[in-house]
Amino acid sequence: MRYLNEKEFKTASRFLFLTMSIVVMEQDIKHIESGKFKIKEPYVELLRKMEHEARIERKSLQKQMRKKNLQVLFVQKNDTFSTYLFLGNGYEEEKRYFNPAIRKKVQDILYELMYRAMGPKQNRA
Repeated sequence: MRYLNEKEFKTASRFLFLTMSIVVMEQDIKHIESGKFKIKEPYVELLRKMEHEARIERKSLQKQMRKKNLQVLFVQKNDTFSTYLFLGNGYEEEKRYFNPAIRKKVQDILYELMYRAMGPKQNRA
């Protein structure tokens, strides 16, 4: 039974997956900076812009969640599923996500952030 309405659930789940995306970008930046890339700057710059966009959106989502008293908490993870607890409206709702589905959602967010960070057609010379 769903206790959170659709908008609340979308807000909280977007916050969750955006947070995961930020962690991935932070790790990727570290790997690129310490890796054997010949020219690191363009990749790091793109990832930092993406991370900036993600942090701005996450901050907005945090404000919305605070107003509605929503929270998302990690419960457990195994090889196949990760479980999160969504709190809101005085109710608890546990949601299990298939780990490959989490990866796909994070990947989709990364593509979205990449397009946003690159912005409209820019002259690059």
